[in-house]
Amino acid sequence: MITRNGEETLDRALAGLGHDEAQVRLRAALEVGTAADPRSVDALVERCAVEPEFFVRDMLTWALTRHPRAVTVPRLVDVLGSECAQARSQALHTLSKIGDREAWPAIGRGLLTDPDDAVARSAWRAAVVLVPGGGERLELAAVLATQLGRGGRETRLSLSRAFVALGEEVLPVLRAAGAGAGAGVREHAIATERLVRDPDAGFGFALEEARRIMVGG
Repeated sequence: MITRNGEETLDRALAGLGHDEAQVRLRAALEVGTAADPRSVDALVERCAVEPEFFVRDMLTWALTRHPRAVTVPRLVDVLGSECAQARSQALHTLSKIGDREAWPAIGRGLLTDPDDAVARSAWRAAVVLVPGGGERLELAAVLATQLGRGGRETRLSLSRAFVALGEEVLPVLRAAGAGAGAGVREHAIATERLVRDPDAGFGFALEEARRIMVGG
């Protein structure tokens, strides 16, 4: 049972989430997560959408993972339809940390191919954590394959890591995606296949090997 003093302390912590100083917001998120009062979930989720500092957002995510999944997961799933890219990205990131596969159906093609790179990367990371086994993994791989060659190095590395997490069963999907594709897509597909076979190879090394194969081929 929360006492009146406890409620006042929680109210102060919730108010601190919007403080001008990042360190104050960080401490507030820590306090809210420590209290783990379900009434805090909405405030934490709303702050995730606007918090400018990465390390504070990370604490907000931690605070949400401290709350009951039955409260947090439905609220985060609702946010996946937000027009705010940061809200979508942070909700996906938090869902990946919670790891509740009840959220899997909400991660559809629209998020996996989101035009915002940060959102797409978060969706890829969440999807490989939450996807069930069997055919759904291959279906996920097929959607991810449509994103090969997308964006800069960070985005391509993130996609490759998603394929690595799915494992060698998705290699045929990668090969099919690279066959007859443009140079950028083919290079990324070959490099990703190399990483799936040897996750310790390193992305830079895998790219160089892919370029050698393309020149030789």
